[in-house]
Order: sequence, then C-alpha cells, then structure tokens
Amino acid sequence: MPDVFADLVGQDDVVDALRRAAASAAAVLRGAAAAHAAATAGPVDPDDADALAAEAEAEATEGAGGADQESGMTHAWILTGPPGSGRSVAARAFAAALQCRRGTGCGECQGCHTTLAGTHADVRLVVPEGLSIGVGEMRALVLRAASTPSGGRWQVVIVSDADRLTEAAGNALLKAVEEPPPRTVFLLCAPSTHPDDVSVTIRSRCRVLSLRQPAPEAVAEVLVRRDGVAPDVARWAAAAAQGHVGRARRLAGDPEARSRRDAVLAVPRRLTGVGAAFDAASALIEAAEAEAEAAVTESDAAERAALQTALGAGGTGRGAAGAMRGAAGQLKELEKRQKSRATRAQRDALDRALVDLAGFYRDALTAALRAPVAPVHTDTAALAEAGAQRWDAEGSLRRLEAVVECRAAIEANVKPRIAVEAMMLTLWKG
Repeated sequence: MPDVFADLVGQDDVVDALRRAAASAAAVLRGAAAAHAAATAGPVDPDDADALAAEAEAEATEGAGGADQESGMTHAWILTGPPGSGRSVAARAFAAALQCRRGTGCGECQGCHTTLAGTHADVRLVVPEGLSIGVGEMRALVLRAASTPSGGRWQVVIVSDADRLTEAAGNALLKAVEEPPPRTVFLLCAPSTHPDDVSVTIRSRCRVLSLRQPAPEAVAEVLVRRDGVAPDVARWAAAAAQGHVGRARRLAGDPEARSRRDAVLAVPRRLTGVGAAFDAASALIEAAEAEAEAAVTESDAAERAALQTALGAGGTGRGAAGAMRGAAGQLKELEKRQKSRATRAQRDALDRALVDLAGFYRDALTAALRAPVAPVHTDTAALAEAGAQRWDAEGSLRRLEAVVECRAAIEANVKPRIAVEAMMLTLWKG
C-alpha cells in the first residue's frame, strides 16, 4: 500500500513540508513520553526536567529539518489552493501522518488506515452540506476537540471548506485557535487567505501552505496508475478538467458527466439571438437542477426514513402517535438542511458547467492571440478557432470575462438564473 501522500498530485513542496511537520510532531510526543516515564519513576530534579524538555525541543527541531522554525509543528494550519488542487486530500493525509504509528504516514498502520477511511476516533472532518457552516456545529466540534486523544497522539479537526464559516462560527473557531487544547490540531482548507475566505485574525494564528494547480500530465499519471484509465482517455480528461483531479476522474469514468460537458460546450453554437440566449440559460439551470436532484434524492430519502424510524414511525404502542407529533420540529429541521444541501449541489453543478464554458472561451482567446499553448478542450478546438476568427481577441476576452463574472455573482448570492441570463446575453452580443 502506498504512503498517505500518494494521492496528493503535483504538490511535492507541500508534501515535504507536511512530512517534516509530522516528524516534528512525533518528536514532541516522544519527548513528552520520556518526560512522563521519568516523572513516574520517582522524584525528578528540576534541572533534569528542564533537560528533558530541552532535549524534546531539540529533537523536534531536528525532525523538522533543522533550524527552520517554519518547518516545525504547530497547532493550526491553513491549506489554500484552487479547486481540485487537493486541499482536503492534503489535510486528510497530514492527519493520517500525525496518527501514524510507524513514521510520517506509512499508509499501512492502524492510525493511517482508519484516518484515511474516516473512522479514526480522534480525527473529525467537517464538510458543509449546505451553503455555510453554522455556529452551533462549530461550537460542538470545538467542545469535542478539547478532549484528550483516545489514542494518545493528536486530536485533529479538518474543516474542508473554511471559507463557508459564518461570522459567528468563525468567532467560535478563533477562540479555540487562540487557546488551543493540548494535542489538538486544526486544519482549515480554503481557496485563499483573502479576508473574504478566512478572517484576518484566524489567518494570523495559523501557518499557511499553498497548493498549486497540478499539471495535466501529473493528473493523467495518477488516473492511469490509481484508477486504471487508458492513457489517451486520461490525458484528455486531465486537460478538460483543467487540473481538477476529482473532475478529471468523473470525466474519465462517467458517460453522463461527458454528456453534460458536451451540452455545455454546445452553448456557443446556440446563441443566435435574444430568445436563444434565454433558452440556453434555462437549459443550463435546468441541467444543474437535475444533476443536483439526482445527487441528493437517494440520500435525502434515506435520512428521512432513518429519522422517522428513530422517532417511532410505524409504531403501534402507547404514545407512538404523540411521539411523531412531537417530532415535527426535528423533521422540519432535517428538511431545512436537505434544502440547503440541494442548493449547494445545484450551485456546484452549475459552477462545473461554467468552468467548462470558460475553458472554451479561453481556447478562443488563445487561438485569436496565436498563443503557443495547448487547448483545454481538444475536441472543440476547431469550434474555438472559428469563434476566434469571428470575435477576434477582444471579443473572446469579453466573453471569457462574462463567464468569470457570472461565477463571482453566484458566489455572492445573486440568483443563479439572473446571473446566467445576463451572462448569456453578453456571450451573444459580445
């Protein structure tokens, strides 16, 4: 079995930094164990205790790679990078390295295995199902993270989309980061350290590691090696996904994902007038809604059935009907969470479509400029070339900017239909 960082594609510098930090963390634990053993063996002279502490600190520095303090271990990290760069993969791999019993992420011991499988008792992963992470969820998480690690190593809290923390949730997290519990590590994943993504106060108390967009060649290699994808399909999917590993995997293995992409890339040909622009906008929104509904319908039904069963649905004993009436509030709260998750799924599906559309207009722009770069969408390169001849570089750039502005508007909570309709009119008019 490969080590825990094997799936972190094209991020050699980040892997090196996390390995050094894991080595430093292991050295700290060894120093603490030595101090505890000496203390329990009998009275310890203060000078000896100081020597043990100094030795542990020196070992931690050596394990971290020398005198570079930035290479050592700290209690709070921010992992930034573009979508698909592997922020959450890096966080989970680092958590496994911290829990590793044999080194810095062997991938074979129980600590590594359970962390990667999501079943380790001391590793908690926060993945927002809706549009944001609320204060109640964060307070509960911080409270649990304050407990002593059950395995004797580290409590690790991974927030996969820290940019979705509400202001109140961010304040709850800030208090924990300012006064961290012993042996608790916070790993925050966000697109950037911009104040819109992570508050300045949280940023000032964390160490930042920046991931970059992996090269298509690196993405293709991992698809071939790990997923058994044919090399030519892997190269095409890696280029079309623009460095997004998860999206490349879906394009390589899911015919429906390829069909949705084909429909999006057909949009430029459909924009023949105002009516066609509105029709194209409706089709894009409806496709995103259908994709999101297919993604959440099964899980929603299972959650509702499980909650109803837990609340006594179908029971015939005394008080069963009253219990179900009293459960109305819990069912309503579940519906609220599911609605928020469906909205997030719809926006994610729409954003994937907009990324594909932006790639097309990027290809048109590079063709108009005769830039010596490979196209993102090799299968529509001829269409992009034709568009470049018709629009010229300035027109292609305006269309690309319209797609980018649409993504930003939706992220700022503009109604998706309004934002997409405005984009389609700009794409038609240029």
